[in-house]
Amino acid sequence: MYSPRPRTLHARSVSAILLLAFLAVFSACNRGASTGSGEHAYVVAPQVALRDRVAAVYNKVGFVNNGDRVEVLDRSSNKRFVKVRAEDGKEGWIEQRYLASQATFDGFQHLANENSAAQSQASAITRRVVNMHLQPARDSETLFQLKETEKLELIKRASTPRGGLKVAASRPDDDAKEREAEFEEARKAEANPSSAKGKAAKASGGKPGKGAEPADPNTLMEDWWLVRDQHKRVGWVLGRMMDVDVPLEIAQYAEGQRIIASFVLSEVEDPAQNKKMPQYAVLMTPNKDGLPFDFDQLRIFTWNLRRSRYETAYHERFQGVLPFTVVKEPDKREGEIPVMTARVLGKDGAITERKYRMIGVIVRKLK
Repeated sequence: MYSPRPRTLHARSVSAILLLAFLAVFSACNRGASTGSGEHAYVVAPQVALRDRVAAVYNKVGFVNNGDRVEVLDRSSNKRFVKVRAEDGKEGWIEQRYLASQATFDGFQHLANENSAAQSQASAITRRVVNMHLQPARDSETLFQLKETEKLELIKRASTPRGGLKVAASRPDDDAKEREAEFEEARKAEANPSSAKGKAAKASGGKPGKGAEPADPNTLMEDWWLVRDQHKRVGWVLGRMMDVDVPLEIAQYAEGQRIIASFVLSEVEDPAQNKKMPQYAVLMTPNKDGLPFDFDQLRIFTWNLRRSRYETAYHERFQGVLPFTVVKEPDKREGEIPVMTARVLGKDGAITERKYRMIGVIVRKLK
């Protein structure tokens, strides 16, 4: 007798094979969509959720944190979202604005390597959560975020327009050349009063160097500091976002000036205090951003054992630039004594070094 069962079994087998083939193709397509492009990016936000889809309603499939390296898998049609794979293997979508490029990461690595041996000029505490920038400008690239009350080492200062400028401040040597060119131009104008420039010079009093003033004197400037954090990451942070860690015992002597750095020179044993009292070299500047120098006062505070207080053992005014260094050098009578080196900015823009040594409470200028 004829039985249809074998045909039914055959049809089911064919259907099963087709289904398996479809699933294999679908799985292969999915794997192809998640294949890495070889491009990497870095998370700039404190923490970002990975989305399972680009939609108003989505599920969180994981999280990535500030500084994490992710692999770029795909981008949405409007380029607003990026599909990434985290280091733990989880995949999801995040907004492009939360990512920094490999070039930005490499830039921060270069800053860290370039300043790995740079001497700290002071320590500071962040006032709130703040971004590290690749350049001293508001519109420069960012990557790392610093937490509130995080302790930083200050390396050097720069001033840029508040509106943002993607270049660092000019070097003193460049400024000197520019002033020299302007002086020569003004001198020629004065020698030829019939020219247009000569008439302008005559109207301004005929003083060479008058054109050295900025084109827009109303431009607001702000100070930035190159900092190094506890993880040895290096970047630029806006100066007003930090408080310089100044010893309380000498902060009272600032007299309205801004203390930008302090260095312990030596210690004095004080029986009355039952402890050793440090003696300091302190750098001060007017409480104003955008100055062409880093400091204009050097003050050395020593501890008076008889009066149990700090006194100014040395005070000198000059326009100085960082770094300011302190080393210990051997002395036949005193053992080791502190020797300080200040970098002085001249009127012509040239930088010269000035050295000091301190024996006891006596400070002497060496050159």
